[in-house]
Amino acid sequence: MSLKTKRIGSAIAREISAILNEEARDELLKNVSITDVTVDDDLTFAKVYFMTRLSDTKNMEKELNEASGFVRKHLAHRLNLRSTPELKFVYDKSLDYSEKIDKIIDEIHEEENHG
Repeated sequence: MSLKTKRIGSAIAREISAILNEEARDELLKNVSITDVTVDDDLTFAKVYFMTRLSDTKNMEKELNEASGFVRKHLAHRLNLRSTPELKFVYDKSLDYSEKIDKIIDEIHEEENHG
């Protein structure tokens, strides 16, 4: 990934966060944090990683992808790009993964202290 696509990805993440908080009428979409955006080198496609405190992450992913046209339209107005990439929202599992690792480490320490 080039520096240019990283910069564009970061701008897209910032703008999508603002769009979801300011423009979205669906309160559900306001419960989302954009964690990262990866953009193809030709800028036709962007993968938007998000996290949410809500437990139904599959439904949230579906809602976001259904709203991607709305988000993309607003993104086109906010960013000065030749063409606005197609957006694909993906739940960011990294926090879940790190929490699982922390839990395993805690269990190991507990066994060592009581074993």
